[in-house]
Formats: sequence, C-alpha cells, structure tokens
Amino acid sequence: MEAAAESTEIWVLGWSAVLVIAHILAQALSLDLSGDLSTKYLLGPRDEQRVSKSVVAGRLMRSLNNMLETYPVFIGLALALAVTGKTGDLGEVGAVVWIVARVGYTILYVTGVPVLRSIVWFVSIAGLVLMVVRLMT
Repeated sequence: MEAAAESTEIWVLGWSAVLVIAHILAQALSLDLSGDLSTKYLLGPRDEQRVSKSVVAGRLMRSLNNMLETYPVFIGLALALAVTGKTGDLGEVGAVVWIVARVGYTILYVTGVPVLRSIVWFVSIAGLVLMVVRLMT
C-alpha cells in the first residue's frame, strides 16, 4: 500500500482544487465578459440579485453549483481513504473517474450537450460510490 501523501486520491484532491479554482475564475470572467452586468455591479456588494443574460455565464454558474454539491463528498472520501490507509484499488479508480467525469461534465454543460452531460454526471457519482465501497471494505 502506498503512503497516503503519495496516493492517487490525494493527487486527485490537489488537482480537484485547481479545477474548482479554474471553474470559479471562468464563471466570474464570463460575467464580466458578457457585458450585460456593469463593472460597478460586479465589483460591488451585489445587494440586488441580477442575472446575466449570457447563456454561457448561466451555464458556467449552474455547472459550478453542481460541482460544489458533490465536491465536499469527494474531499471527505479522499481524506478518509488517506487517513485510514485504504488508498489504492477502487478508491484510486473512483477518484480518477470522478475528476475526469467532472471535467467532462463541465465541458458538456457549457457547450450545451444535454443527454450525454447527464450520463457523465452519473459516471462522476459512480466514481464517488467506488470510493465509498473502498472505504467501507
């Protein structure tokens, strides 16, 4: 069994943080680039709830929200596998499946691909399930 700090699960955890940061930046930039929300509004407290009319900005926001729904579960599982020394095997496969599916999901969502996007989302959930199975066995 590999050391937890050198495990694939922890490596994927690091890259998942990069993915979330990139996703947040892309979403924020899409609001600014859309031009339908003023810079003053974007830099202010946003007390009034305004929504961009940009289709891409809306998709990036919804995709980011979707990512943030399962991200805490992934973080918890990756850390639990590392702490318990159960890295590798199904946990490793699950972590890689999860991050690859999350990248694919984001691309499919932003480009507007409907059915395949949902299938890829289910694949990401399957990755989490693999991690749970490894943790529990």
